[in-house]
Amino acid sequence: MKKFFVADLDDRVPGEKLVLNGWAQDIRILKNVGFIVLRDQTGLVQVTVKKDSGPFSMLGDISRESVISVSGTVPEKVQSKIGREFIAESISILNMAESPLPLGIVDEVEVDFDTRFNNRFMDLRKTEHSRIFRAKSAILWGIRTFLMSQGFTEVQTPKIVSAATEGGADLFRVRYFEKDAFLNQSPQLYKEMLIASGVERVFEVGPAFRAEEHNTPRHLNEFTSIDIEMAFADHNDAMHMLENAITMGISNFLKTVPDAENFSIVKKPPETPFPRITYEECVSILSGHGIKVGKGEDLNNEQLKIIGSRFEGFYFITHWPKEVRPFYTSVLEDRSDFTKSFDLQFREIELTSGAQRVHNPQILKNKIEEKGLDSSNFEFYLKTFRYGMPPHAGWGLGLERLTQVILNLPNVREASLFPRDRTRVFP
Repeated sequence: MKKFFVADLDDRVPGEKLVLNGWAQDIRILKNVGFIVLRDQTGLVQVTVKKDSGPFSMLGDISRESVISVSGTVPEKVQSKIGREFIAESISILNMAESPLPLGIVDEVEVDFDTRFNNRFMDLRKTEHSRIFRAKSAILWGIRTFLMSQGFTEVQTPKIVSAATEGGADLFRVRYFEKDAFLNQSPQLYKEMLIASGVERVFEVGPAFRAEEHNTPRHLNEFTSIDIEMAFADHNDAMHMLENAITMGISNFLKTVPDAENFSIVKKPPETPFPRITYEECVSILSGHGIKVGKGEDLNNEQLKIIGSRFEGFYFITHWPKEVRPFYTSVLEDRSDFTKSFDLQFREIELTSGAQRVHNPQILKNKIEEKGLDSSNFEFYLKTFRYGMPPHAGWGLGLERLTQVILNLPNVREASLFPRDRTRVFP
């Protein structure tokens, strides 16, 4: 007998025989009939077990969340409030769940974060949690499909590296045989090396690691980064590619994930181009609120809340001061204190950092040393700039943060299957 998903019942004809597999979410036994709420990844169905049928006597042996296989038929008329019903003829217990459960699936009981993430395999059985990852997958697929349509090649770069990508101390040190190495903060240097190789448009979807000691609802120490690099491009070209990629990601999510509009704050794909505001304009706005920003200072969360309140959705902050940007960022020709860079924001939350890059090898070496780094550690990288590096630009987008803002999640950990933060390295 052919096996089906629960959602396939919507297209089956009355009397048709088939097999459903899933988890017994709930069991109720009455005098003359029993009911199992069966769940699989596509939804719920009420399995009706009549008293005169063979499996009725075994209902009392099935514990909640046991995995079962049900053979039966589609009824003439659905009488379940769930909207789907299936009449059981036989039931097989494939794996009996222990009792009590480490956390409830349908119980309306508040559960703290630690309990949830310590039992993540159970936590993800809840529809409101598992659908986050269907949304995340759909968003990523839309972005990936768009980039492929624009002539990008997907690549995979090393995650164990010999030097910091962006400088600073926010690195996880690892022992690599007889040497010290680091978990990579970003694929930035390798993306640029690929541009020098003649692959003019590349993107990568992969893990990035930041040893920052933040413990906030916006920070993870391991996250999924979507990175692009494109030759013969400036920061404006990179922003154009980014806003269209995000629009396509949201469009794919809204089209392909059931009930997407009802659990997302984004009801339709955003209009492009996204609004743009310069760093200096932000400083001016903050000055009007009596807030002074020092020369070359970054903007903090409270300041960004003020800026973000002026926009309904996504927007860019452009032309950041060179003090707060990595060494590989190009400066403006007419104002060398400011860079050809941008952040993509949603309200006060930064989603993306990007820029046009330095492509002159001597200027790049000087900028590495200006940041207090040893340029000899970057020789493998600098070498690629001496033999014909075109102007290029790109960005890195945090997938978990993007999912967080689209679904209006209170904590970015909700958008990570097994989050790694300041205190958690398991499961």
